[in-house]
Amino acid sequence: MPRVLIISDSHGLTKEVRALKDHYQDQVEQLIHCGDSELDYQDDAMKGYHRVAGNCDYDAEYPEEASFTVAGVNFFVAHGHMDNVKMSLTPITYRASERDANIICHGHSHLAAATKVGDQLVINPGSIRLPRGRREETYAILDWDEDGLYHVHFYQLNGNEVTDLAMTTRLD
Repeated sequence: MPRVLIISDSHGLTKEVRALKDHYQDQVEQLIHCGDSELDYQDDAMKGYHRVAGNCDYDAEYPEEASFTVAGVNFFVAHGHMDNVKMSLTPITYRASERDANIICHGHSHLAAATKVGDQLVINPGSIRLPRGRREETYAILDWDEDGLYHVHFYQLNGNEVTDLAMTTRLD
């Protein structure tokens, strides 16, 4: 069962970003950081992550977006500030559709959520530093099976699952 770690909005945290990478790198196919790390692109803590620029990332080496495939599933990653995700998911889902992506990962709002929009799954892992809407500092794990079920689980930095945020869905 393919698995992906998704984090965002770490805002200067280095130890925690590195700890998540060290803990999960042998358990997942991909590590994703959705922006606002506030670290240099080449910072050792960020190496190994597919990473994009957030509105607080000033290193010009960060790309604005990333598209890639994991185990046959197309991903689109952007921070979300350029898509106004605090107001609507329509712009980011449209951009992802242009890239044939069914999984969309973003940050910016610091609000942990998994939302199905048509045949797309939009995941905001929340923030591991400055959560909004809830007290828990969160990240997400996405996995999927051969039957086409996608499972999103949210966790606190201490590893405890935030069960009321979990989602299981199909993308057809």
